[in-house]
Amino acid sequence: MAEGRLEVLLISAKGLENSDFLHNIDPYVLLTCRTQEQKSSVASGQGTEPEWNETFVFTISGEATDLSLKIMDKDNFSSDDFLGEAKIDLGPLFEEGSLPPTTYNVVKDGEYQGEIRVSLTFTPEERYERGFRQEESYGGWKQSSFE
Repeated sequence: MAEGRLEVLLISAKGLENSDFLHNIDPYVLLTCRTQEQKSSVASGQGTEPEWNETFVFTISGEATDLSLKIMDKDNFSSDDFLGEAKIDLGPLFEEGSLPPTTYNVVKDGEYQGEIRVSLTFTPEERYERGFRQEESYGGWKQSSFE
């Protein structure tokens, strides 16, 4: 069970499907790790090859096993369109500590819908054993300064 801080650098996407017929899509990403969800800025007018270069931080505790990246298209007069999703297994990250910029497939209904590029860093939480912290051990009691 890993505990610590997950830093996600959302870099870019490419090859996304243009679901808007009259103009370019305005993509953004919903990043979800267990119950924590964060939202990127909307890449207005960038169409099927958006760039974000945004950093997101998650607190990892418990059984976090993956990071979900849902790509959405911001619509002004109707509900936002789901363009696809990438799921990233965090197991290798917990072992390595960081993963360089990597491209992941975006999938919708089991079909390839483009790619998303992210970089990941995991910083484990330092934990101390509960109880007494042992000072220099010479065997015996430490004299109290209280008289």
